Amino acid sequence: MKITSQARSFDEAAADYAQNRPSYPPAVLDAVEELAGRPLRGARVADIGAGTGLATALLHARGAHVLAVEPGPAMASQLRLELPGIPLVLGDGNSLPLASASFDVLTYAQSWHWTDLRSSVPEALRVLRPGGTLALWWNDSDSTLPWIAEQDARLRRLFAGDDGVPDPTARFRGLPPELDFTTRRMSWTRSVPLATHLANLASYSDFLMLGKTATDTFLDTERNLLAKIFPDGTVEERYVVGLAVTHR
Repeated sequence: MKITSQARSFDEAAADYAQNRPSYPPAVLDAVEELAGRPLRGARVADIGAGTGLATALLHARGAHVLAVEPGPAMASQLRLELPGIPLVLGDGNSLPLASASFDVLTYAQSWHWTDLRSSVPEALRVLRPGGTLALWWNDSDSTLPWIAEQDARLRRLFAGDDGVPDPTARFRGLPPELDFTTRRMSWTRSVPLATHLANLASYSDFLMLGKTATDTFLDTERNLLAKIFPDGTVEERYVVGLAVTHR
């Protein structure tokens, strides 16, 4: 990953990240299996930039022999708490601490954008076995819903046009063209308490860099706005998962 202060900021909020971040729908792994042309069960999989293990847990539940790779010590410690039986190594996508041609599948869930393509592309190809699969995916809020579009606009104003609220289609525009990716997009929803929704926002790297006072001010305003939209206190979040798969 790009080992910057922003990338490492997640270590400050590892427990909150684990508790409040959305996971991924089963359809993502269904599509990975379809595009890989093989089941994940029995496959040797490395989950790169595993964070607190959201995707790692899903891969393990599918029967994959999964290894987690995570650069942040606090995030890695949280993963060990959540998934004590999963092998874990400290490392990042730019210099994988893995043997060459040793994995059937590499996954980067919400983490490829932190890497330097000049390093991470050759590293991924080095570690994959011939015919192995590289799968990248992201959750992005579905801004076709008016309330989400309005929230995204407020976030962009707060961060002065920063890229903390990306256009889901932009994920694909940033893929290395030489790897010939197949892409999919799929929508899903989760219903969470308003407090969980706000805590999820607070775990974004932009907020972690912003500081507590400014973050609390924004979230207090957001709480009041959303309480009018969701008077029962339950927020229905809608996400679009962007998935990109290629093969060595």
